[in-house]
Amino acid sequence: MRYRTLGATGTVVSTLCLGTMTFGSETDEAGSFAQLDRFVEAGGTFIDTADVYSAGISEEIVGRWLRARPGVRDRVVLATKGRFPMGTGANDAGLSRVHLTRALDASLRRLGVEAVDLYQAHAWDPLTPLPETLRFFDDAIRAGKIRYAGVSNFTGWQLQKAALLTQHLNLNPIVTLQPQYNLLAREIEFELVPVCENEGIGILPWSPLGGGWLTGKYRRDTPPTGATRLGENPERGVEAYAGRNAEERTWRVLDAVRRIADDRGVSMSAVALAWLAARPAVTSVILGARTTEQLDDNLTAADLLLDPEQMRLLDEASAPPVGDYPYGLPGVQQRGRDLPTG
Repeated sequence: MRYRTLGATGTVVSTLCLGTMTFGSETDEAGSFAQLDRFVEAGGTFIDTADVYSAGISEEIVGRWLRARPGVRDRVVLATKGRFPMGTGANDAGLSRVHLTRALDASLRRLGVEAVDLYQAHAWDPLTPLPETLRFFDDAIRAGKIRYAGVSNFTGWQLQKAALLTQHLNLNPIVTLQPQYNLLAREIEFELVPVCENEGIGILPWSPLGGGWLTGKYRRDTPPTGATRLGENPERGVEAYAGRNAEERTWRVLDAVRRIADDRGVSMSAVALAWLAARPAVTSVILGARTTEQLDDNLTAADLLLDPEQMRLLDEASAPPVGDYPYGLPGVQQRGRDLPTG
């Protein structure tokens, strides 16, 4: 396992993070405990959950695991999130001070801890003024309930605004961004990655395997069946089968990943995760396994370093379609200039 600082902070985390969205739904408590034990055994130190995962059950499972493993709390960096509905009341969702106060206290109770190391806004809230949310984060840090604040699923302008407001208002900074990011979804590189590089914000990618696509288990023009996420629901979320199957880029990326996996004698999952861990501003890649066997496969990426030619092959195969301006080559060239010589 390798380690990095959490964004621009001095806190150190493993470059792989154990995501717990499956806990309490796709993975039962015994299986969840097994994953947590295996992850820590492999040197993992970063665990991510959210109040909305299995309607709070994921946090409860993590909390019971922490209580059953004396001393382990001091070995892990614990992250959770709030924003989505946890009830039917008018203030049971959002990033308002009222909702986040209740949501954070409820998360702390479920986790059985006095503080979480990273508390994240799970998504943008158009109804709440951003300074209200940022001041809540700052107050929670000063109160000792959270150590750092982060956001998830923000767009470029939203993240930049948050970063500048914390500076302008003299508040504790946003230290992480949790976005969708993988070889099939690279659009964050247009705006979000530059913001993160410029502001010292660490990226924590979710869906690093594209909902299972980058494992190589799906076949062209053959809708999946059986006990897989898309087998059970081919239209599931952003990784829905029909849309990605129709894109030639999908199969070009999978061919490149398979070629490198064969050359290195590792799984396609390991290659996809290693590519992502090596991208600019990425702090830790969030794993989302159903089973311990899947987790073991993902953990083989912990020490896998791709050589420059392998990185180039993956970069070229997965390059997202883009117009000339403002993100294509002409636009990029206009944004830079060299110092004069002579």
